[in-house]
Amino acid sequence: MTTIVLLCVLALMLIGARLFVVVGMATMLCFILIAGEGVSPESLVRIVNKMESLTTKNVFLSIPFFVGAGTVMTKGGMAARLIRVARALVGFMPGGLAIASVIACIVFSAITGSSPVTLVAVGSIMFPALVESKYPERAAMGLLTTAGSLGCLVPPSIAMLIYAICVSGSAAVDPSDLFLAGLIPALAITFMLSVYAYFVGRKVPEAREPFDGKKILEAVEAGAFALALPVIVLGGIYSGQFTPTEAGAVALAYSVIVTTVVHKELHVKDLLAVFSESATLIGSLVLIVVLAFGLNDFLAEIEAAERMGNWLRGAHLSPMVFLLIVNVALIFIGALMDSVSATLVFAPLLAPIALEVYGIDPIHFGVVFVVNMEIGYLAPPVATNLFVASAIFKRPFSEVTVAVLPTLAMVIAALGVIMYVPTLSKAALNMKHGVAIYEPFPWNGKEAKSAASQPADAPKKPLTMEEMMKRAQEQMKNAASQPATP
Repeated sequence: MTTIVLLCVLALMLIGARLFVVVGMATMLCFILIAGEGVSPESLVRIVNKMESLTTKNVFLSIPFFVGAGTVMTKGGMAARLIRVARALVGFMPGGLAIASVIACIVFSAITGSSPVTLVAVGSIMFPALVESKYPERAAMGLLTTAGSLGCLVPPSIAMLIYAICVSGSAAVDPSDLFLAGLIPALAITFMLSVYAYFVGRKVPEAREPFDGKKILEAVEAGAFALALPVIVLGGIYSGQFTPTEAGAVALAYSVIVTTVVHKELHVKDLLAVFSESATLIGSLVLIVVLAFGLNDFLAEIEAAERMGNWLRGAHLSPMVFLLIVNVALIFIGALMDSVSATLVFAPLLAPIALEVYGIDPIHFGVVFVVNMEIGYLAPPVATNLFVASAIFKRPFSEVTVAVLPTLAMVIAALGVIMYVPTLSKAALNMKHGVAIYEPFPWNGKEAKSAASQPADAPKKPLTMEEMMKRAQEQMKNAASQPATP
């Protein structure tokens, strides 16, 4: 029966069926052929119930807001203003135009949280500018495509929101904590890409722009409202003024007001078409999420997590080997599945095992998982950003795939470091909670038991007065029972 399901899914992929059709068919066949439920109204209601339950998750409701905000900003010229600021700030450096592209991707990702939206907004403007400045086409395509995928790591990341939605139980994470944990890894990868841009740009000195302080002031003044949005969104989330869902609503309302009232580059009558475009993206995402949740139900029914956990316990792997195997597997999975579907299917299985069996901090594992999904946006054959890049750069898919290989290798190298240095993902969060910044990796797995009972970043519960008195009495009693030291 499993073979039949796999053959049907493969056939759908070969004929180019939409992703939600593939996921939906896989879910239906699993319940009918493997679980033996057959086709009944009760089995079909399961999907409807999943869709209804999804609307009650506040974290999921933030995704349409951020996607809509990204579309409004792209159409309303806010993205172009951000790019202008980045060019004015670093355009005088060797590789400055390419570095500006990376910075623009980071800033725009911090508003939309979406990799494809970022790639479309920044790539459509910067690729012609880079080519016109004599940058090698392949280097420009690879850099923009990879930098565009940083939306997975930069808060408010949609990939992180989906991870927080689908992981529950002992390994559940707060999306705000996951956002904060992704900042340092995102900046580290940004730095690596900027160094690469610097060395590429050294070969095209004519692309450098003269330093002009007046030009910088003009660009900052023109882009002030666009620059303020990341500060409002992230500052509001981390200061506790509003939740990620409310931040999405603020971002959407702010972008509409700025583009229609302040800059007046988007007419009110055009908003319907803009929202229609973003609704198409949101609709396809909702279908994939709902159908993948149904597949998760099937995996729960056949006790897939328990079986995988028992196998891993019996294999006696060290945390280091476990994480290496998981990441290699996720890279291959990300190359064959859409990153959203891969997160929805595998995160609920792997996150509890990582915590309960190997003592890997759930926040750290979440960041590592999301970096893998970033790689999934770049790794062929099913790589969303490669298809998007091929469309906006008007280049064959194979050419974009070859162009992205150097920068993809850099991201994979960064993943190797992030995996085994949890401090990179936990430092900012530990600082927020007032605990030691350094976060050790559980090399021998002995931390598993304590980590499973309480997340590493959870603040200690203060003792009550009664508990303090009781503990003091016990210490005095123990001290009195000890023999005197000669």
